[in-house]
Amino acid sequence: METVGVTEDRQELVPRAVGDFIAGTMGGWAQVVVGHPFDTIKVRMQTQPNPPIYSGGMDCLRATLKGEGAAGLYKGVTSPLAGIGFCNAVVFAANGFFLRLLQSNSSQPLTLGQKAMAGGLAGGVMSFLNCPVELLKVKLQTQHALAGVAGFKPYTGVFNCGVRTFQERGITGLYRGLGITILRDIPSFYAYFGLYEGMKSVFVYRRVGEFDGSKSNGVEQFLAGGLAGISAWLGAYPQDVIKSRVQMDYTYKSAREAARALAQEAKGGNWRVFFRGFAPTILRAFPANAATFVVYEWTVKTL
Repeated sequence: METVGVTEDRQELVPRAVGDFIAGTMGGWAQVVVGHPFDTIKVRMQTQPNPPIYSGGMDCLRATLKGEGAAGLYKGVTSPLAGIGFCNAVVFAANGFFLRLLQSNSSQPLTLGQKAMAGGLAGGVMSFLNCPVELLKVKLQTQHALAGVAGFKPYTGVFNCGVRTFQERGITGLYRGLGITILRDIPSFYAYFGLYEGMKSVFVYRRVGEFDGSKSNGVEQFLAGGLAGISAWLGAYPQDVIKSRVQMDYTYKSAREAARALAQEAKGGNWRVFFRGFAPTILRAFPANAATFVVYEWTVKTL
């Protein structure tokens, strides 16, 4: 009887894991298409020198459109389109794995805290994929600032950027900023999945008087996903600024050194350096993550 039970569990887990992976990929693609222009503005705001080039997000948007056209907003999109689709697949599959792992030790439904914990653990896994993907994206998005530097040869695309980075700095060059990426992603995804599950339950309760997120509809998933996307950034944005600086500027030997430099810039009340690009990030967070979860949930139900 025990052998039969294990076999049945395995037969049940495999399609769920595959479904999470496929649905996560679809959700990741939706996120990139909707959110990449906002991300380009965010990264350019974060990595500009001191004193800053742009007075704000709208000024950066105008300068980008004037100098590079609409295509400038999608600079580096190949890397996240290929990478974040896969990364999103991994994080949703990892989240599903940790949810099932936590559930396997109890016959009771998982608490909201346990669901958030699964999300945080999944974020730790995703960091190892996020780091090189985002490094290449940052390099492509910010290379316009190096156009006048003697000897700098622009990257022709994400593959060229990846090959040259590996040739120049090895595998550690592709994983530059991994530590700060982990410190960003674990709390970020803890909030992300925790709030998403919590808000779905709240919306369902308001509609039918029952805390059951599995009964959520598309509108409720859209709203919960958008709010989850915002919450994911609230406690992780300063880490993201440090990560972008480290990945773009090789004069910093470590994330700690980049953080110290930012703290130096923040002296005298200029704390905004830790939140450069925050407005376009939050503007991106709602629609991009709303689209992610709606497409994810739809794909899971379709499969």
